[in-house]
Amino acid sequence: MIMPIKKILAAMRKADQDYGLIEDGDVIGVGLSGGKDSNLLLYSLYLYQFLSANTFNKHFRIIGIHINLNFGEEDFKPIREWFAKYPIEIHEEKSQIADILKLNLKNNEIQCSLCSKLKKGAVIKTAKELGCNKVAFGHHADDAIETLLMNMIYGGKIATFDPKMHLSTQDIMFIRPFIYSFENDIKKTAIELEIPKIKSGCPNDGYTMRQEAKDMLHALYHKYPHAKENFLLALHNQKQVNLWQHENDD
Repeated sequence: MIMPIKKILAAMRKADQDYGLIEDGDVIGVGLSGGKDSNLLLYSLYLYQFLSANTFNKHFRIIGIHINLNFGEEDFKPIREWFAKYPIEIHEEKSQIADILKLNLKNNEIQCSLCSKLKKGAVIKTAKELGCNKVAFGHHADDAIETLLMNMIYGGKIATFDPKMHLSTQDIMFIRPFIYSFENDIKKTAIELEIPKIKSGCPNDGYTMRQEAKDMLHALYHKYPHAKENFLLALHNQKQVNLWQHENDD
């Protein structure tokens, strides 16, 4: 059953080695939204525990954390039943995030940035209560490239999220083990493993600025298939960064 996930585990191992994501003794809370990315991340980290222990003598624990946003259409039962086959600890927490979002509409729409902030905060709060020193989310290579494009279009800056960052206000480390994995590989592996997923009850699902960036990149990849790998390379190819500098810049 490990064969379909071999490519995912290899990418996770490289990300861990390159950025020091996981250390001996870590207790990692895994944000479990119910989508393919986070579901596969939890299972992949479960398998990586054995690889890490045998190869690097590095031992760590994982705890799946699902925050019910309370949109009213989420059924976590299929996912809970699928993971029940494995000794994986999963915690479910109810929240009032949907109500908060509906009270803070912008242009009569739910604010995706606020939703992301609230979800992240809820996962971190639960993780700390459970004794976790790190939190892992299923953001992957495509997410990083899309974030880069969105920051350039809407923010005028060349930036994306980090594979690992310390959240000083929460005093916890935030890691992204899927940083070298592409969405297509994640989707294919999740299907082959028959891991269920739940559909988000959010009314904005599929109608976001990120979806627009995804569509733009999809069209670009159709014409230039090699661009996807090169975009990912550009995110960590620090020796080839060449941007304008003012004469008085250090």
